[in-house]
Amino acid sequence: MPGIAQTLTAAIATLILTACANTHSPLEDYEQVRPGVILDPPEPLASSHPAERVERGRYLVALLGCGNCHTDGSLIGLPNAERILAGSQVGIAWSNPLEDSNPGVVYPSNLTPDPETGIGNWSLQDIVTMLLSGVDSHGSLSLPVMPWLAYSSLLPEDATAIAMYLESLPPVKHRVPDNVGPGRPARTPYIHFGIYRSRHAGPK
Repeated sequence: MPGIAQTLTAAIATLILTACANTHSPLEDYEQVRPGVILDPPEPLASSHPAERVERGRYLVALLGCGNCHTDGSLIGLPNAERILAGSQVGIAWSNPLEDSNPGVVYPSNLTPDPETGIGNWSLQDIVTMLLSGVDSHGSLSLPVMPWLAYSSLLPEDATAIAMYLESLPPVKHRVPDNVGPGRPARTPYIHFGIYRSRHAGPK
C-alpha cells in the first residue's frame, strides 16, 4: 500500500525479472521499471457503514497508496483500471535476487469483497487486525513487503474506517497467483525491491 510504497519506490532500486535462467551477471536478467502511478480509489457502493467513515477510509487508502501494489499492473507502471485494489498478477520478490536466482515471491491480494477471490469472507475485525498486526484471517503473519509495521501505528478508528471502505467496494472477481517459495521458479512476472548494504564499502 503506497504513500508509503511511493516513498519506497523513490528510495530503492526496483527491478523486474525477465528470465529465470542462471547467468554470469547477477543483473543480466533484470530491467529497471518505473512503477510510480497515481490511482484514485474506487467509489464505494452504498453500505450499512456510516458514509463519513467510509469516505475517511477511502481517503486513507489513497494516502497510504494501497492501489500501487494491490492493482494489477501498477507495480510496473501499467495499472489495469478495471482491477484497482483487486490484486496483482505481478508479484513482489522478498528474498535477495543477487543470491537466489529464484527468490520467494508474494502476489498482492485482492482487497475487494469478492467472496471467492477477495476478502468477502473476512470480518471487519479481520481486516483491522491485518492492518494493525500483519496477521491475516488464517492467523499467518504477512511478509515484510506488506508494510504492516508502519500501519501498526494507525489509530484503531482509522484502521476501522479503512476496513469499512474495503467492505463497501464493488466486488471484483480476480484470483491472483499463489505465492512462490524461495528456490521455486515463478510462472508469472515479478518485481524486486529491497535495501541492501554493501559488504565491501564503509569502515574496515
